[in-house]
Amino acid sequence: MLSVKQAESTILDLVQPLQDTETVDLIGATNRILAQPVTSNLNFPYWDNAAMDGYAVRYDDVRHAPSTLTIVEEIPAGHQPQVRIQPGQAARIFTGAMVPEGADTIVMQEHTSRAGNEITILTHPKPGEFLRQKASFYQANDPLLTPGIALNEADIAVLATAGCHQFTVYRRPRVAIFSTGNELVSPGTQLQPGQIMDSNQYALAAFVQKNGAIPICMGIVPDDPVLLKATIEKAITTSDLVLSTGGVSVGDYDYIDGILEELRGEIAIHSVAVKPGKPLTVCSFNGSLYFGIPGNPVSALVTCWRFLQPALRKLSGLCGNWLPTFVKGRTRQELHSGGKRETYLWGKLYECDGIFEFDLAGGSHSSANLINLAQTNALAVVPVGKTVILAGEEVRIMQVD
Repeated sequence: MLSVKQAESTILDLVQPLQDTETVDLIGATNRILAQPVTSNLNFPYWDNAAMDGYAVRYDDVRHAPSTLTIVEEIPAGHQPQVRIQPGQAARIFTGAMVPEGADTIVMQEHTSRAGNEITILTHPKPGEFLRQKASFYQANDPLLTPGIALNEADIAVLATAGCHQFTVYRRPRVAIFSTGNELVSPGTQLQPGQIMDSNQYALAAFVQKNGAIPICMGIVPDDPVLLKATIEKAITTSDLVLSTGGVSVGDYDYIDGILEELRGEIAIHSVAVKPGKPLTVCSFNGSLYFGIPGNPVSALVTCWRFLQPALRKLSGLCGNWLPTFVKGRTRQELHSGGKRETYLWGKLYECDGIFEFDLAGGSHSSANLINLAQTNALAVVPVGKTVILAGEEVRIMQVD
C-alpha cells in the first residue's frame, strides 16, 4: 500500500501530456490549453491615444500656466486626425481617440476654460500626461502568450486585442467512464429493494468536464467478467484515460484487477494509505491509463480531487500547476482519524480577516454518505499518526476547485 505522496508521484510519472493539437477561435477558447507561442503583428496601443477627455497640446506651449491656445480640430474616438498640431494650437480630443501629430500631452478638460475656438490651460501638466504611447504595452512580434497555459477571460481579451482570432491548442483528453455493480440502476428508474441509484457516472462526468476533458459515458456494467472485459477493452482503445468505479477491492465480485492483468496492463498501484479511497487501481496500457476507483460516492470524488485532477491537468498539456492547492488554517470543530491512513474530511473553507478557517460538514463522514458532500470546497487533512486535531488548532487544508 503506497503513501499518498508515493501514489501522487507514481501517477504523474505515468501521465504523458497529449501532443495532438487543433485550431480554435476566440469563442471556443475558454479553458483550452495553448499549444504554440502566440505573437501579434500589431503594436498595443496601436497608436498614441488619449487616456482622458480633454485637449491634445504641445507640452512646450503649456509648460507655464495659464496659457491660451487655438482649437484647430475635434477628434472623437475612432477618427483619424486631419491636422498636425502647430505651436499655439490644440485639438479637442476624447478618451481613446488617436492623438494628432505634433501633440505630446493631453490636458484633461477639468483643467481648462473654453471660449469659442480658444482654450485656456489653467494648470501646469506633466510632460506626456494622459497620453498612452504607441507600443508602450506590447511591441509587435514580441512573445504574447506562452504554451501550456489554460486560456481564461483575460487571456482571450489579450488575444482579441492583438488581432489573433485563431490559434493552436491541445485537443481535449477523452475520458471513458463507467460504473460497475449488479446493484446499480440509472436515475429515473423505479428503484427496487436492494438497488442503488448510480450517482458516480454523473458526478465523474461533471468532474471531467470541469477539468477541460471530454467524458465518454459508458453506463453501468454488471459484475460479469465477460461484460467487464469487453467494456474495458473498448474503453482503453477509444480514450486517453479510463475511469471506472467499483470492483477494485478484494470481494468475490471485484474482478477489475484480474481483467487488467489478462489484458496485459501494467498495474502500478493497487491501494493507497488514504481515507476515504484506499482501493485504487492505476494501470497503464499503450496509449491509455486506467483508474479503477472505489464505488462509494465520497471515496470516488475524493480520489478524483486528490489524484485524478493532477493527472488530467498534466495530460491536457497544462504547464506545471498540476498539484492540488493546500493552505494552512484553523478548524472550527474537532477532526478525528484512525491514525493509520492520511485522512481527508470534507467541509467548507472560509477566510476571516486574512485567516483561513475550515468548517467540517455536519453529519456522518461515511464514504457512502454523499449528502453532506454538497457544496464542499475543501478537505481537511489529518496526517498519518494523528488521531485528533482540536477545534482552533492549525490544519492543512486542500482546496477543491
